Amino acid sequence: MKHVIPALALILLAPSAALAQDETEAEIVPLADLSAYINTLETAQATFTQINSDGSVSTGDLYLHRPGRMRFDYDGDDLLVIAGGQRVAIFDGRSNTRPEQYPLSETPLSLVLAAEVDFSRSGLVADHSFDGTATRVLAQDPDRPETGTLELVFTGDPVELRQWVVTDSGGVETTVVLGGLETGMELRPALFSINTEINMRSED
Repeated sequence: MKHVIPALALILLAPSAALAQDETEAEIVPLADLSAYINTLETAQATFTQINSDGSVSTGDLYLHRPGRMRFDYDGDDLLVIAGGQRVAIFDGRSNTRPEQYPLSETPLSLVLAAEVDFSRSGLVADHSFDGTATRVLAQDPDRPETGTLELVFTGDPVELRQWVVTDSGGVETTVVLGGLETGMELRPALFSINTEINMRSED
């Protein structure tokens, strides 16, 4: 026999459910505020921890110079990733070959490295939610869905980007957790120059 919840219980439960919904809506950071936050990030740096799809973990230092420029210096294994000049280059110090290069537009990170980020753009955000501690935004370029997705995680009050999850076209996930962004510093242009890095390595 099915249990029937008394009408009085439903009346008592309703206010608490509504309160929980109101609290969630109060905690979630609006898309307009998240767009404004990203657009004010000109330069930033942070330590990062990268969790790969196979469970391996890497650490290093991240440098950001919007628009269009980012650098991941990995600890220990001479791995370096540079986004600059509308391209992304992956340098592997254990290899004698030139770096692998891809158009920045073909990677999900182009969504936050754009000159103007607008999460309200039609089709850009597939999900906008609050997980109990942070606001999560799942974004995908509506013009290039084959490039994969980018899930961004933000704290609120104040708004701060704390991590992201890149899912490529093959479904492979890579999570990057930031150690806390420092912003507003001067960063050398050479940090984001793929050609400069290639020339430096060819001289060694």
